[in-house]
Amino acid sequence: MAADRLAGIEVFVRAVRLGSLSAAARELNMSAAMAAKHLNALERRLGATLVHRTTRKLALTEVGAAYLDRMERLLGEFGEAEAEAMARSASVEGLLRVSAPMAFGVVHLPGLVREFHDRYPAVTIELGLNDRHVDLLEERWDVAIRIGRLADSNLVARKLAEVSMCICAAPSYLERRGIPSSIDDLADQDCLGYTLSNETGTIRWGFGRSGDRQVAVRGSLHVNNGELLARAAIAGQGIVYGPRFLVAEAIRDGRLVELDLGEDLVDLGAIHAVTHRTRRPAAKTRAWIDFLVTRLPSLAQGW
Repeated sequence: MAADRLAGIEVFVRAVRLGSLSAAARELNMSAAMAAKHLNALERRLGATLVHRTTRKLALTEVGAAYLDRMERLLGEFGEAEAEAMARSASVEGLLRVSAPMAFGVVHLPGLVREFHDRYPAVTIELGLNDRHVDLLEERWDVAIRIGRLADSNLVARKLAEVSMCICAAPSYLERRGIPSSIDDLADQDCLGYTLSNETGTIRWGFGRSGDRQVAVRGSLHVNNGELLARAAIAGQGIVYGPRFLVAEAIRDGRLVELDLGEDLVDLGAIHAVTHRTRRPAAKTRAWIDFLVTRLPSLAQGW
């Protein structure tokens, strides 16, 4: 009975969209007589006429128009659920291409990839570490890890973990240069800067949740890689302002000291896994994202 009811709904929706029962029948691989039988049975069950049928066209009734909107949504959700179930039941194997930010990838992905491979040994992961936003479709990435606030796009995002910022320096540096207690004190400090292009030697650090309070600072090192900046700070070269996930371990073991300048730091947002809306994720991609959703929050507790 349930299968017949679904068949009737499919015949109705397709017949209206294609313009005839015969066209719906061809698309559903059934005879025109069987399509008509399903539609008649649906109307009898509902106790209402959904379409007026002539030899040339179908015309929706008022009841049929309202029913069509609901059933199109239902069939769409049914199709998505079915596709998801099929993908999850498929074998988790093959090459998985993952794009990720450079510093985060270097610091945290080796351990995660090893754990994932222990669970799914038939998957080979190709990592592309780059701080630019790659085009998933054109560059053939299955999934990208992105950090920050996502702009509206045609991407499907899964939130993995929150990210916070911090300002810190090595004990040896602070002993040598003094401990700053306000953002005004930064003018006399060596502030190591993250930058992709810097010709002037001047960088700006943002304060306040939105980063709208900009403070010009100077430093002896500007690099386009956050991990290298963290290592330079640990070596005592200067103060670093960046994601806590890069320096949390060094703060815990005393190699870095977190500084409080009396101002809110920039709200960086969160870590997300993104896929393209037009690409139905394969089993390997779903498995990787589900793994990150489960694993990253516990890892982030240490940040």
